[in-house]
Amino acid sequence: MKVFKTFVILSALILAVTSCKVEKPADTDGHDLWFHNLEKVADAAPAEYTTEAIAQSEIDQYWKGKSAVEIKVLDQKDDALGRDGYRLVFSKGKVAVEANTAIGTLYGVYGLLRLQQTDALPKGAKTITEVPAFEYRAFNHWDNLNGSVERGYAGQSLWNWAELPDKVSPVYQEYARANASVGINATAINNVNANAQILTTEYLQKVKVLADIFRPYGLKIFLSLNFAAPKHIGGLDTSDPLDPRVVQFWKDKTAEIYSLIPDFGGYLVKANSEGQSGPQDYGRTHADGANMIADALAPYGGVVFWRAFVYDAQAEDRAMQASDEFVPLDGQFRDNVLIQVKNGPIDFQPREPISPLFGQAPNTNLMLEVQITQEYLGHSKHMVYLHPLWKECLDTDTYEFGKGSTVAAITEGKYRDNKVSAISGVTNIGNDVNWCGHQMIQINWYAYGRMAWNPDLSSDQIADEWLRQTFSSDPKFIKPVKDMLDRSREVTVSYEMPLGLHHIMASNAHFGPGPWEDSYRKDWSPLFYHKAGPDGVGFDRTVATGSGATAQYNEPLASTYENIATCPENLLLWFHHVPWDYKMKDGKTLWDELCYTYQSGVEDAEEYIKIWEKAEPYVDNQRYQEVRTKLIRQAKDAMWWKDAVLLYFQTFSSMPIPDDCYPAQHTLDELKQVGVFRRPQGMPGGMQGGRPGGAPQGAGQGQRPQGQQARPQGAPQGAPQGAAPQGQMPRMRMPEIYDMLPEYTLPKYPEL
Repeated sequence: MKVFKTFVILSALILAVTSCKVEKPADTDGHDLWFHNLEKVADAAPAEYTTEAIAQSEIDQYWKGKSAVEIKVLDQKDDALGRDGYRLVFSKGKVAVEANTAIGTLYGVYGLLRLQQTDALPKGAKTITEVPAFEYRAFNHWDNLNGSVERGYAGQSLWNWAELPDKVSPVYQEYARANASVGINATAINNVNANAQILTTEYLQKVKVLADIFRPYGLKIFLSLNFAAPKHIGGLDTSDPLDPRVVQFWKDKTAEIYSLIPDFGGYLVKANSEGQSGPQDYGRTHADGANMIADALAPYGGVVFWRAFVYDAQAEDRAMQASDEFVPLDGQFRDNVLIQVKNGPIDFQPREPISPLFGQAPNTNLMLEVQITQEYLGHSKHMVYLHPLWKECLDTDTYEFGKGSTVAAITEGKYRDNKVSAISGVTNIGNDVNWCGHQMIQINWYAYGRMAWNPDLSSDQIADEWLRQTFSSDPKFIKPVKDMLDRSREVTVSYEMPLGLHHIMASNAHFGPGPWEDSYRKDWSPLFYHKAGPDGVGFDRTVATGSGATAQYNEPLASTYENIATCPENLLLWFHHVPWDYKMKDGKTLWDELCYTYQSGVEDAEEYIKIWEKAEPYVDNQRYQEVRTKLIRQAKDAMWWKDAVLLYFQTFSSMPIPDDCYPAQHTLDELKQVGVFRRPQGMPGGMQGGRPGGAPQGAGQGQRPQGQQARPQGAPQGAPQGAAPQGQMPRMRMPEIYDMLPEYTLPKYPEL
């Protein structure tokens, strides 16, 4: 009897312990994004390929609530909801999804399912109203017609031009659904360094198939145009925007597009920048060029996104050029033109001040451009949650109309009667199975969509939503991993370019450090930006002694940045050339501050590994191992950055690296020999094959097959079957760019 009692007690203890153990999730490749935890309760594919049918199907398949859901397009339109807004009305036994349009109800359905997935459904009667801040919430794909992706790190392009229009990948519908679920409603599908062939009838037939698939999800297609298209494909000897023949070419081409794609959104234009043709080739202004294109679109309701990313190699300060070019043109652009302005005045650096142009063009439609792909933040090798970077820009006050004139307020049109508003993000998507090349940076796609809908959302809230939908709702998982994500941008700044340092990366691939690199163009050279010497480091942009860039900002920003004592320390070396022994606010010298900041970045990157290892019980093995491998790589890359930058700057400062910082594991000469596609001897720099310096894109971790693929269920058929188009560009598979990196041992994890 005693033995029996002991057995019973022991069995009970074992059962109790077992019941407390977290059940390990089944392996997944990450392809299902933030739909991963969306449990299907019924098979109910849409009866037809319409917005209404898709919305009903999503509810029928995934709604787990006891209340019935009614999806309703309002007979009496509610002006407060606009075209895309929706209202969720919770009452006893019923949830109503109401909107002025069918696409508004689809956004409402995805909003309702998001509340379900994040455990945020209201307990009682409640009405939730959601209206997007921007009319156009746009993606910019830098995809080339040969299948490569400029600054893409997740494999090749999604668009298989060789197979379109006859063969259609199911990925196209999955892409449209994912975008609709976070409110993205516009997509420019080709590179801003555009091949004019995209505007030929042959390619427009392919684009039409994509547009037909995207339409029920509210996703409008935009095309990046080559300003010289009238010469390249139109048989003209000029692309002068004031030449009547050129004007007629664009009218005719635009009419052709709308005959195929009646909801075509418009054009994205990169002109007179980095070798691209533009109106200045003919002595015309950006306004002349943009307005000519806008006039061709106006009869159809289309818009132009005209990029402000312009700079000249001979200018004293590249950071000033967007304002210098566009401020004199304020008020000269058509109502359907938006000037697309990067968040900072250089080029998507880990930290920049806002572009001063946001506060200088009160009579022009301005839109923000952010970069979701991590060109300067570790590619798809590093986990960096980018919403804090974007939010920092949106919340910065321009003071253009007094206090409160934030970038968000300016671009939303709160201070002037904008005829149209928009925001854009350069995508991080490719044909990798997990879409983004890194399981954790899928969050940046999700966060961009949520931010474009509602810029007031916090980084913490968005990260919480994404983690619950993508991984687990267990607090033991959510809290540490969310904290890791929230800190990741600052950590990356710390180990790459702290205290306002910028553009000191390896020049060709923009991966890894290269502060010593020179270039045949000074404005592509890290030396031009850090200006390190025995007297100090940093770019003097003051009015008193430097380029005068501080004067492009409104007060009080101008005075704050001008004065070294009031300039924020995280932008110090952006605006000032600072002596190595300058005393920082914490009493350290600038040199020691740099050393300890790089050290903290490395230690934080190492800490990621420990945090993730503790999260193992809540993550399937496949994604767990993939992320862990990337985090180990990230920590070693952080050490590479620290050693390279500090050893190089030490040749100027002649000051010791503090003893409590990790010792360098390589010499400066060794690190200078590290090759990330160094330019072959005799090869000039510049744009090669559509990329600066000819640097190829990284291949991803498991790409989708490019063979015959089934059509999405219910999706429209493409063009009639037939022979492949003549002159079709072959798809290309680029090599990896990470094959010559230094070996490192992590001090906290020497076994890794």
